Amino acid sequence: MSEPFDCDSCKESLYGRKYIQMEKGPYCIPCYDSLFANTCDECKELIGHDSRELYYEDRHYHENCFRCFRCERSLADEPFTCQDEELLCNDCYCSEFSSKCVSCDKTVMPGSRKLEYNGQTWHEHCFICNSCKQPIGSRSFIPDKQDHYCIPCYESKFAPRCTHCKKSLTKGGITYRDEPWHKECFVCTGCKTQLAGQQFTSQDEKPYCIKCFGNLYAKKCSGCTKPITGFGGGKYVSFEDKHWHHSCFNCSHCSCSLVGKGFIPDNEDILCRDCNSDL
Repeated sequence: MSEPFDCDSCKESLYGRKYIQMEKGPYCIPCYDSLFANTCDECKELIGHDSRELYYEDRHYHENCFRCFRCERSLADEPFTCQDEELLCNDCYCSEFSSKCVSCDKTVMPGSRKLEYNGQTWHEHCFICNSCKQPIGSRSFIPDKQDHYCIPCYESKFAPRCTHCKKSLTKGGITYRDEPWHKECFVCTGCKTQLAGQQFTSQDEKPYCIKCFGNLYAKKCSGCTKPITGFGGGKYVSFEDKHWHHSCFNCSHCSCSLVGKGFIPDNEDILCRDCNSDL
């Protein structure tokens, strides 16, 4: 008498029937499918032992259910992308979600290197300087209307040039007599101190700091011998060929201020009327 050879689940004899051997024992086909087969994520039916099964990220499919959610093309042997839980062939994904290169009007494929600026997209090799035609890549650039320039080309083509050194002036700088200057190039003609941010004047169209202008060109006060520049609200008094700061225009004897008063010149001195009458 032969030994029993039964399904480990339903206990029916497997003699003369198809079965599948598992670690725990043999199973008839109906029991195997009900106990171990995966459910298709698309049609929700069991994927039987004799069906080709495909899976993606813990989701299982019949072969004919593994297809593009848009065009229903089989993805069994096709590259695909998952978008919001939907499987899409590359053509449908590109048509719906990929952008087109502004330069060549071709699709920028998923995973390819691209550049985005101001809401537009380029292939990396299509984003080039409008002047030298070289790819800009990750370098800095300057937009000009619909064109883009690398920094060297933009400076050479558009940037103003410093009146002094003749090099491109791309940021900062000052304007003097309607001409552009680098801050570091705009210096006093006398002492070469930078004049940006401080008071200055000019002589023969050349800029001077207040100190150099005073020493070289300003009238000298007959009282303190310092230059009379007129800057900072400074006022002065002139008489014949002599000049005084308001604060220096005082009687030579009593030192009272003579601004707005009568005075008497006495050789190199100036006297108030009281001191003059005492002499």
